[in-house]
Amino acid sequence: MNMVRKYILTVISFALLIFIAGCSKKPPVSIVTGPLPPVTPVTPLKTDVSMWVTEANQFQLLKKQNVALLFAAGSNQNTTINVDTTQTYQTIDGFGFALTGGSAYLLNTLDPTKQDALLRELFSTDSTAIGISYIRITIGASDMSASPFSYDDVPGDITLQNFSLDREKTDLIPILQKITAINPGIKILACPWSAPSWMKDNNSFSGGSLKPANFGPYADYFVKYIQGMKAAGITIDAVTPQNEPLNAYNNPAMLMLAADEANFVKNNLGPAFQSAGIKTKIIVYDHNADHPEYATSILADPAASAFVDGSAFHLYGGAINVLSQVHNAYPNKNLYFTEQATFGGGSFGGDLSWHISNLIIGATRNWCKNVLEWNLASDPNYGPHTNGGCTTCLGAVTIGSSVSRNVSYYIIAHASKFVRPGAVRIASDQQNTLQNVAFKNPDGTKVLIVLNTSTGAQTFNIKFNSKIVSSSLDAGAAATYKW
Repeated sequence: MNMVRKYILTVISFALLIFIAGCSKKPPVSIVTGPLPPVTPVTPLKTDVSMWVTEANQFQLLKKQNVALLFAAGSNQNTTINVDTTQTYQTIDGFGFALTGGSAYLLNTLDPTKQDALLRELFSTDSTAIGISYIRITIGASDMSASPFSYDDVPGDITLQNFSLDREKTDLIPILQKITAINPGIKILACPWSAPSWMKDNNSFSGGSLKPANFGPYADYFVKYIQGMKAAGITIDAVTPQNEPLNAYNNPAMLMLAADEANFVKNNLGPAFQSAGIKTKIIVYDHNADHPEYATSILADPAASAFVDGSAFHLYGGAINVLSQVHNAYPNKNLYFTEQATFGGGSFGGDLSWHISNLIIGATRNWCKNVLEWNLASDPNYGPHTNGGCTTCLGAVTIGSSVSRNVSYYIIAHASKFVRPGAVRIASDQQNTLQNVAFKNPDGTKVLIVLNTSTGAQTFNIKFNSKIVSSSLDAGAAATYKW
């Protein structure tokens, strides 16, 4: 009897365990072996205003926003930026970078498919590109070349029998030809870092000044350069007689005082261009805003000024609003912003804010027809550069085993992609911590670039034709609005 009872209890216990296990058992996992279902695309919201944002923390980089920005009548307590197309200022030539010899070399190290894709991304005007419309190139070597050179390094060759652009036929000219095929209307500014060393009083690429006896041969050097580039299919829109004429300490470099540049322009370069039928613009100075008197002293010389289109500035010294003083003194002469570098080790957010504030917004609000950054490309070690050249200059792109995009890429892209050549600057209310500038494109579209310089997010209005639209920007963020 006890054995029977034990058996019955054992059977009941076993059955109970099976029941409990069955109740607690999870359903089987389904293993998908076929393709994943498609991701449902985000439906673009209807909007009157398109918006692109770059944030200081790099979470968004020239990112188009899917937001409904609809103009409507009404008012609120937000800060308002009023955009007024009835007030117009200077015409815009473009935005871009310096295409140094080193930049061209690095671009030429890419395989043809990658090179073509990068050049199209930089210079095309399609929706995936940033539409660079203005570049600065060097006549001979700059400090961002592997070594110093000129186009005639034969001592005493005052008739320039040995002048040759052959050195540029490996990298610079082929890259320029590809760029102009992508964007035939691109404007090109060219300038030397030094005359041939034998033309100078110290017989060196670095330092020294152009001998007065060689002013004539040096003007002929410019003529041969422009003609040679034209023969290669490259039109030089403008030249400056000397990069940073008050900086004799770079390699290459050359000191050219304002009185010497005025004499060179009025007695040699201007007449040489005129005689050769060259229409290339002559732009003077090409150095920092802390010495505007360099430019104005040449513009005050009627004989020199007759050959001069305007003056060019950098901002390693001085304040950007000085350029408006130059404009006010000589309103019939143009202003250009031709160089500012970003450096390795800098802060992305700090550089983004400073450069957009001072250059994209500041230079254009102070009458500049262009804004150029230095320089288009560098390698992971900030090269190539000469011995004594810039060792920390960061390219818009870094070209090494891969291609990466740096802060100046986004600084320029916020303007170059949207503000097209022939646009005019129009009025917009400048606000303390919502710095901005506005433009009207030849096709009638309006562009507003806004930088939030406060320590917190800001919501504000854009007002146009008596209607408003509200938008928000995080601290340190930049945005381009287009409608």
